[in-house]
Amino acid sequence: MEENSCRRARDYGRRLREVVASVERTLPSGTARLLDAVKRYLSDSEYFLAKGDCESALVAVSYAEGLLDSLDYLGIARIPWDSKPLESEKKVLVAGTFDIIHPGHIELLRFASSLGRVYVIVSRDANAMRSKGRPPVLSEEARLRIISSIKYVYKALLGDPEDILRPVESVKPDVIVLGPDQPFDEEALASKVEERLGYKPEIVRFRSKKPFNGGMRGSRDIIRKICRELCPNLD
Repeated sequence: MEENSCRRARDYGRRLREVVASVERTLPSGTARLLDAVKRYLSDSEYFLAKGDCESALVAVSYAEGLLDSLDYLGIARIPWDSKPLESEKKVLVAGTFDIIHPGHIELLRFASSLGRVYVIVSRDANAMRSKGRPPVLSEEARLRIISSIKYVYKALLGDPEDILRPVESVKPDVIVLGPDQPFDEEALASKVEERLGYKPEIVRFRSKKPFNGGMRGSRDIIRKICRELCPNLD
């Protein structure tokens, strides 16, 4: 897993330096400070790689990429990203409610990030209600903001209230990671996605569900603890 992270950080950094070199002379003068920040993040990534801290190297190069991509997003400059992904840059899809983020969620996302670039589909409120039998504690917008801020996540998007495979079509993942409790048969899911996308993604089941904080295993346990220990004392 660590070796894969190192390879990805080197690949991203090498590609990004090539892109910077190709656009540097054509960028408007007002972008000099931003371009300097991009180069500093790239240098930070190389520093972390030299120390063997591959996760920090990936984070630094992701910041550099995001800054450079902002120029394209704002229409200031066209950034010539290579449309062909790197061999190590597989799209990895994770989906879930992610209501009350806990260490189990983080371990799932960290595992997914070891396989490639992580896209997360956050369940809509109505879908969460149907699957869990209760409304989520946090709204879909709040859960989306929280997931988007986690360093292992490249991009998060809301699910579709009617068609759970519609966001999968937009991402076109190479790998789909399922959590320990998600009630999907791996082969059946791969076949359904193949019908829609024309190819069969790899389905990986993350089976680890380690207890945390006194034996709790999920959001439901956190809610029970809050109700048991705090609710009687609320005004």
